Amino acid sequence: MVQQELFQVIKPGIQTTFQDMGRTGYQQFGVPVSGAMDRFSLQVANILAGNKRTSPCLEITLVGPTLLAKTTMTIVITGANLSPTCNGEPIAMWKTVRIEEGDELVFGKHQSGVRAYLAVSGGFATPAYFGSSSVDGNSGFGKSLEIEDVIKGYPVMEKTGISVANTLIPIYQKKVKISLIEGPHTDYFTQADRTTFFTEPYKVGANSNRMGYRLEGQAIKPEKVKVWSDGIPFGGVQITSAGEPIILMADRQTTGGYPRIGTVSSTDIPKIAQLIPGGEVSFKRVSVEKAEEDARKQEQFLIRLKQFRQHIERGKKA
Repeated sequence: MVQQELFQVIKPGIQTTFQDMGRTGYQQFGVPVSGAMDRFSLQVANILAGNKRTSPCLEITLVGPTLLAKTTMTIVITGANLSPTCNGEPIAMWKTVRIEEGDELVFGKHQSGVRAYLAVSGGFATPAYFGSSSVDGNSGFGKSLEIEDVIKGYPVMEKTGISVANTLIPIYQKKVKISLIEGPHTDYFTQADRTTFFTEPYKVGANSNRMGYRLEGQAIKPEKVKVWSDGIPFGGVQITSAGEPIILMADRQTTGGYPRIGTVSSTDIPKIAQLIPGGEVSFKRVSVEKAEEDARKQEQFLIRLKQFRQHIERGKKA
């Protein structure tokens, strides 16, 4: 495929970065995983666009960019509704859309969620760091978009109108209930504090970011504060010495020494990633078996969506 200029950045937005599924296999060496905060939305965008599920997309946070199309291409936007428009006209989300050279793609007023994902059929041309194009500025891997940047890629024209049924599109709420697998430091907390944690709501602090979501609410101080540092999973919930819960997210540190009361089920992480500052979160216990069942169901949905997409592609070639 021939590399072409896709977009010129007119306005970059507050945090617009390339993200994929993260750099796996290097956390043991102190390299953060990073990757998309909402991996479900990223994968759906890529599947609809006809790309590999793991391809990089633009992750667009709350205040999005203005992009000038430098060629004709097929795009897909998923995730948060940031009122995307093309030349002032609303663009359908969770659907393949054709835009022409010279069109202006604008992300405007926030409607719901936090992070939108933009895929281009054929994919973006992005530098890779340890096998991933995910930007992690804290680690020196890439940077956010800047004014007058030129985004390049390998555009291919795909059938427009390929979409996810409206009933299957996530609805991003300002109050969410999150499934949590308890452990590994359950015995560091009293039964009363564990009950508090699973019954009291928490608010997402304003200083939450891609590294972690700080939760404000009833403190639950661990009986033991010091633990052996160990690897931190995506969605791990640490409790600081002050009793503050922190949900560790995509750009989390590789290891941590605070006790963890549990880990968010992988299928519920997008709910956290799309929860606005000031949003409310509460937790419910879930077994490992139930979390695995939910993960299998989500994977089956993505596989079926990919098969549906391939069926349309075969029909186009027939």
